Amino acid sequence: MHAPLIIQTIAMAIKSTIYKIDLQVSDMDRNYYQQHSLTLAKHPSETDERMMVRLIGFAMYANAALIFGKGLSDDEEPDLWQKDLTGAIELWIEVGLPTERDIRKAAGRAKQVVVVLYGGRTADMWWAQNSKALLKTNNLTVINLPDTKALASIVERGLNISCTLQDGQIMVGHDAGSLDITPVILKEPSAY
Repeated sequence: MHAPLIIQTIAMAIKSTIYKIDLQVSDMDRNYYQQHSLTLAKHPSETDERMMVRLIGFAMYANAALIFGKGLSDDEEPDLWQKDLTGAIELWIEVGLPTERDIRKAAGRAKQVVVVLYGGRTADMWWAQNSKALLKTNNLTVINLPDTKALASIVERGLNISCTLQDGQIMVGHDAGSLDITPVILKEPSAY
């Protein structure tokens, strides 16, 4: 008699948390200025920091066709992606520390693949272990975002945020102030 209640409670506990985000992107390096009203689902196993790094990844490559994928919920989809009108994948963005195998698989499916690392020393160790093999992947960009822990402190269910990108720097503005992030480009795409 109590089993359905237990199953229902477990099912409710593993649902994603939905965030409504108004994001203003001012990318002076790309001459891209746009307001985005986003709905972002945070996977139950995802940290606030990782969710915010996904949002920064969106800001770095923002355009009208870029969308959030299922990411942690589905191995066949990235954290962010952009497709052309035929359904071909133009841009595949992974956040975190994906496996070399997953990156090679994505590189075979997409025109451009971007890996956005975070986590400080853990990201540095991941790059040291994987860089030799990944440097051979022509359509791959690897970016490390150091010092992203502070991003977790600004998370709210309804968030107004602005990202100003200029000269390789990102200034994240929010209601309580601002944060500066300096992306480190570890690998850029090779010339074909």
